[in-house]
Amino acid sequence: MIFTETKLRGAFVMEVEKFEDERGFFAHGWSPRELAAHGLEAPLAESAISFNKKKGTLRGMHYQAAPHGQIKIVRCTMGAIYDVIIDLRPDSPTFKQWFGIDLSAGNRLMLYIPADFAHGFQTLDDAAEVSYHMSHAYSPESARGVRWNDPAFNISWPQPVTVMAERDRTYPDLVPV
Repeated sequence: MIFTETKLRGAFVMEVEKFEDERGFFAHGWSPRELAAHGLEAPLAESAISFNKKKGTLRGMHYQAAPHGQIKIVRCTMGAIYDVIIDLRPDSPTFKQWFGIDLSAGNRLMLYIPADFAHGFQTLDDAAEVSYHMSHAYSPESARGVRWNDPAFNISWPQPVTVMAERDRTYPDLVPV
């Protein structure tokens, strides 16, 4: 895998390194050895899939509070999404900054998201599917979020929102982790 650090310290775009032949290619999608070689934690406790029917669907901005904070590796396996993360670590030099990237089945990029980051995405296609690998199992009592359009972040979403859960629409403005 090829790792490129984003402007948010500790968050990485991960590109598959293809081993190609006449059949197609083979590539690692998750490798504890390769993650550790870049100083990244690699525990895997849970994997999940999010299927989204309609273009413009927005999910987020979610995170889990300590002690159940989740490291996530996110990849779009069908269609395309605009994936966004926000650094919620109060002691970080990039606190309250966000980073967004197009993830698609075609580009096969992944995003490594540290714990204490909020995460969300907007679908760019109908029928978009997202795969998550997470370091801790989902814990309802630790589930938190910040509002997708909180002026503290000023996120530039690529298109109008067509579908959003009421919970995501009504998260409060920023409250430090």
